[in-house]
Amino acid sequence: MKVLLVDLETEWRGGQNQALLLLKGLRERGHEPELVAADGSALGERARSAGVRMHFVSRGVFRLPAAQKVRALLRSGGFDLVHANEAHAVTAVWLAVWERRKPLRVPFVISRRVGYPIGKSSLAQARYRAAAKIVANSKWVAEQAAVSGAPCEKISVVYEGADIPPRLTAEQRQRARARWGIPQSTRLLGCVGVLLPDKGQEWLIRALAQVKKEFPGTKLLLAGDGPRRGQLESLARELGLKDDVIFAGFVKDVENVYAALDVFLLPSFFEALNNSLLAAMAYEIPSIAFNRGALGEIIEHEKSGLLVSGPDVAEISAAAVRILRDHELGIALGRAGRVRIEDNFSANKMVLGMIRVYEECLRSNPVSSPV
Repeated sequence: MKVLLVDLETEWRGGQNQALLLLKGLRERGHEPELVAADGSALGERARSAGVRMHFVSRGVFRLPAAQKVRALLRSGGFDLVHANEAHAVTAVWLAVWERRKPLRVPFVISRRVGYPIGKSSLAQARYRAAAKIVANSKWVAEQAAVSGAPCEKISVVYEGADIPPRLTAEQRQRARARWGIPQSTRLLGCVGVLLPDKGQEWLIRALAQVKKEFPGTKLLLAGDGPRRGQLESLARELGLKDDVIFAGFVKDVENVYAALDVFLLPSFFEALNNSLLAAMAYEIPSIAFNRGALGEIIEHEKSGLLVSGPDVAEISAAAVRILRDHELGIALGRAGRVRIEDNFSANKMVLGMIRVYEECLRSNPVSSPV
C-alpha cells in the first residue's frame, strides 16, 4: 500500500510518537508511507532521520497551504489512501479531498485520540462523515465519538502501542539516577507528561508530602514542560518540598527517566490513552493511574498496576506507600504490566491493527458526501 500520512502538529506528543511508530512499521512490512508535516516539526525531523519520504508545508491560514499540498500529492502520487493523524490534519485533508469542483475518490482515514466531543457545527460533523474510517485509540474514545455524532459504522478501535524495550539493568539505573543526582537508596516516584492542569501533577506533589511521612527520603521526578510549571514549582515550595521535587523539563531520551524510577504515577483526569503509561509498564515499572478516561483499559487493577479513583491525596499516597513497602508486590506488578503491554499494547499490534483498517478501506472504498 502507498499511504499518505498527514500530521501538522509542531510539538512532540503521544500522537506524533504513534505516527513515527506507524511509519516505521509500514516501511518494515514493505509498504510505502509518506508524511506531510509542518515546517520545523519534531515529527518531521525524526521521520526524515528514519528514512521516511517527507513533504514539509506551512500550516497556514485555515490549513489551506497544507490542503493544497495534500491535494497535489494525491493527484500525482498514486496514493491508495490518506490518513489524518491529528485535528489540524483532519481539516487540511478534508479540504483537499472534498473540493467541490473535483472531489478526489481517495479513502480518508481519521485518527481520533481525544475524548472531547466532536463539534456540533455542520463543518465539524461533515469532516467525520467524509471519512472512510475513524480510528479511535481506545474503547472510551470510540464511545465518546459515537455519542457526539461520528457514524458508528465507520469507527474502529486500534490501541496505541509501545516498543517493547530490553529489560533495564542495574547499570542503566545507576547512570539514570546519577543524571539527576539521585542516590541509589533513595525512593523515587515519577511522571512523564506535559505540565497542564488536566494532567494532575499537582496531586503527585501533594501526595509526596504524605509519602514522606513513612519514607522521609522519597523524591518525585516530573519529566515534561508546560504552562503549569511555575504554579507547580510554587506549590512544591509552599509544601516544603523544593528539594524533593525534580522538574526535569522535556527529556528527549525519556528511557532514562523510566530507568531511574521505583514507581510511575499518572494522575490525568481526562486521558484517551497514554503513551507514557504504556512505556513505563513496558519497562516493568510498577504503575499507578487515575481510573479516568481509558486508563482502566490499560491497567488491570491489582494485577498489572493499581488504579485510584482520582485526586484523593490519601488514596494516591497509600497506593505509592503500598508499593514502596512491599518490594515483591512492586516486582509482580511490574512484570505483569510488561506482559499486559506485550499482549495488548505493543507497537507491532498497533501497526498490524492499522494495516487491517487500511485493507478494509481499500476493499470497500466508501466515499461519503462532503456535506
